[in-house]
Amino acid sequence: MTKKTSKRVKHIPQRTCVGCRTVQSKRELIRLVRTETGVGVDLTGKANGRGVYLHNLRSCWERGLKGALASALKTEINAEDMAKLKSIMETLPDDTLEESNSLPGKE
Repeated sequence: MTKKTSKRVKHIPQRTCVGCRTVQSKRELIRLVRTETGVGVDLTGKANGRGVYLHNLRSCWERGLKGALASALKTEINAEDMAKLKSIMETLPDDTLEESNSLPGKE
């Protein structure tokens, strides 16, 4: 008997954005992590600590920073960490402009 060789489907980890609550692949989201020193961005995606995910969009970060982020991390975000996260948020693209430009009749 010969063995059938079937192509194995690669598993793609899925995560939920705490800002908009949509599920996407882990690589498309930014991980924030709670560590002993505070809350920060985890660029590697492998840092120790409790982590949450956000899209690379300002609207998701705004909703997340209003309270969903602190709740998901099960901690209070201090003023220093909040200022650092807000400065990162300011560098992100504003998705509301993209949506308004893509509407029919808006040119």
